[in-house]
Amino acid sequence: MLALLLALGSPELDVRGISVSYGNTVVENAYRNAVAIVRRAGKRTTLGVGARRPLARPLAVASDTHGVSGLGYAALPPAGVILDFVKSLDRLLAEQPEPVTLVTLGPVTSLALALRRDATLVRDKVARHVAMIGNVAAQGNTTRYAEFNAWCDPEALDLVLRAGLPTEMVGLDVTRQLVLAPNEVTRLAHSGAEQAVWIQDALRFYMEFHNRQEGLDGCIVNDVLPIAELVHPGVLTFEERRLTVDLDDAEHRGHTRVDPEGAPVKAAMRVELGPVRRLLSERVFRWATRAAATPIASEEVQV
Repeated sequence: MLALLLALGSPELDVRGISVSYGNTVVENAYRNAVAIVRRAGKRTTLGVGARRPLARPLAVASDTHGVSGLGYAALPPAGVILDFVKSLDRLLAEQPEPVTLVTLGPVTSLALALRRDATLVRDKVARHVAMIGNVAAQGNTTRYAEFNAWCDPEALDLVLRAGLPTEMVGLDVTRQLVLAPNEVTRLAHSGAEQAVWIQDALRFYMEFHNRQEGLDGCIVNDVLPIAELVHPGVLTFEERRLTVDLDDAEHRGHTRVDPEGAPVKAAMRVELGPVRRLLSERVFRWATRAAATPIASEEVQV
């Protein structure tokens, strides 16, 4: 939610489309949530639907972390049925007149499926792939070794790494450092603005999870960092690594580890938090406290 609002609210970026998949919640909820976010931002973009489940593993989502809806306590309409004519990621890419930057914020199953369908198309259209996934030196957040997105579908990540795309990995080594304090979230509710209260309702469940699970007074907002790097290049420092992903069924499932025989990846290892916080504050939180509720109109979101 915060990453999409930041991207949609940044004039430096041209958001050509959003492809949703399973991850924090099931794909039906994720699609409904994306529609709600785009409409509240008052923007137009094309929505697509990617993977509904991992390539080979049972479906797992993060209801305990983000609530059944995927957006905590935020008010949302019921999730509808996803129709077959909604575009897949490879169709979204095929429609682009020139190569684009692809940001993946969940399991990379949709990208793996697109590579299976037409690897040449994906390589031609993806000039840069920024993936919020994995971990190098940091401890995992699903098992001791694995980050959630990598753990959900390690086979998909293995396929993507071996595809030779220009991938930059933004993992737990940097994302765990971006923590919202309770006062930053409650300030949204105190503003009384509808958009701000809606965002606070979504974040409130997430904060309760962190307090219950980790004893953390606040919440980690992982997904913002890849967008911040696009808007403000240099907030992340990348280092060349060769990585492989473990495909076993035990604690190392989804473990992204350094391997001399692994795929070359640029891994984010350091972050400058000041500019990221300013972007989030000015382009999401301050916008939300000033913005009126955006009328819901079906033509605002294309499929």
